[in-house]
Amino acid sequence: SLVGSEMCIRDRMRILWYLMQKDSCVSELAQKMEVTESAISHQLRALRIVRLVQSRKAGKNVIYSLQDEHIRWILEETYAHISER
Repeated sequence: SLVGSEMCIRDRMRILWYLMQKDSCVSELAQKMEVTESAISHQLRALRIVRLVQSRKAGKNVIYSLQDEHIRWILEETYAHISER
């Protein structure tokens, strides 16, 4: 449904904003966003497929970060544009 897809987009954008601030594991993101770890994992998988985020192992945890500085720049420019309104 349209409402469901809008929620996915909003959640993915929130994940990207959090990852701009700090590389994080699934449990940290789930806690910040107040959703289940399963829901975060699902959204991260979609973001990884389109190469917006990357992951690395750190002990038993998987840490997620933005794919590269170009993604950060695009998000910063998007935020600046939205803020102009």
